[in-house]
Amino acid sequence: MLRVAIGVTEVTEQVARLVADAEALGAHSVWAPEAWGYDALTPLAFLAARTSTIRLGSGIAQLGARTPAMLAMSALSLQALSGGRFLLGLGVSGPQIMEGWHGVRFAAPLRATRETVEIVRAIAAGHRLDYQGGAYQIPLPGGAGRPIRSMVAPAPVPIYLAALGPRNLELTGELADGWIGNAFIPESASAFVDHLQAGASRAGRSLDGLDLLIPVSLEITDDVAEAAARHAAGYAFTIGAMGSATQNFYNAAFSRQGFAEDVQAVQQLWLAGKREEAAARVPRDIGFKTNLIGPPEIIRDRLRLYRAAGVTTLQVKSAGQGRATLDAIAALIDLVDEVNREGQPRRD
Repeated sequence: MLRVAIGVTEVTEQVARLVADAEALGAHSVWAPEAWGYDALTPLAFLAARTSTIRLGSGIAQLGARTPAMLAMSALSLQALSGGRFLLGLGVSGPQIMEGWHGVRFAAPLRATRETVEIVRAIAAGHRLDYQGGAYQIPLPGGAGRPIRSMVAPAPVPIYLAALGPRNLELTGELADGWIGNAFIPESASAFVDHLQAGASRAGRSLDGLDLLIPVSLEITDDVAEAAARHAAGYAFTIGAMGSATQNFYNAAFSRQGFAEDVQAVQQLWLAGKREEAAARVPRDIGFKTNLIGPPEIIRDRLRLYRAAGVTTLQVKSAGQGRATLDAIAALIDLVDEVNREGQPRRD
């Protein structure tokens, strides 16, 4: 069954009203981002006080920006404040942000992800923290520290991982409660889902228990070509600047979906300072197929593809805060309800 979530870029009084209205419409969750501006956790505490049923997700809290114990403390605080509605979304970010903003080495991200998840879950379950891993040793060997148990009552903390690369996807399938999947095209879902399934199978799990959450932009319009071109152009920054010349997780994901030559050309143009040319070079299919663009009948068809691919939650990136945004969310929820009534999804 498909569900609708919303993503916010900041939390103001107007955004809080939008989230409360989306909650009344039946939105599943709201997700706050974290880059190099606002953090992902503080805004959710504000929204927790302004809502009552909508789930509150960090999309994403950057691994390495906080210790695992601090993440667990924040997660348990938000669970208490929200009545158990918090979803902990985590991601490794990249070396440009971790080293250039946080001053933390971007080293062994897979190991750090696994160990962070295990530590957060141990604390949330009420265990005394005694963890000796490759990235984290708690308590530190040879020091004055001793294993400590949280003073807070245990509480479940669902953990979502943002993953693009094959090994990180397998880790997500093995460990996580949900997957946050960017650069996702439902026609080539196997580029992601096969790796999620491989990890789940190794752990003796089924993907049926994993919430596959895909961020999308929503634009209900009759001018599909213009909107697709505009959204495609917006990817020029992602392809050209969200990573180095040799390491860009988004480009690798698009390459696995058949766009290797295109993303290479876009990146080269961007790095050469030809940003307008880079924007024009992004294939319109990337803009169209990673989002929900078009009149209701086209969006309904796209929803069927997401559903058939096993996607369970679509996170709508809110382009605005006014009535038009809320009306678009309401229309999407109605379309999702229609598609859900057609039958059960397939997970091939």
